[in-house]
Amino acid sequence: MAGKIHHMIEEIVNKRAKGNATLMITTKTKLMLKGINPEAFDESTPDDPAVIEKLAGIAHDLGVVVA
Repeated sequence: MAGKIHHMIEEIVNKRAKGNATLMITTKTKLMLKGINPEAFDESTPDDPAVIEKLAGIAHDLGVVVA
């Protein structure tokens, strides 16, 4: 299944920012500082279990629950 990473990134950004454009940019920057470039993943990107696990940890650190 492809696209899970993209979906997780979007969910983290949207839940953390709650519509605030500044927080969206800040959250994407935090992801980049932690080694995840949000622009590098789209719906067709193959899922990598290591990246998914890393995103789950980042979401936990940011206080966001992802499905």
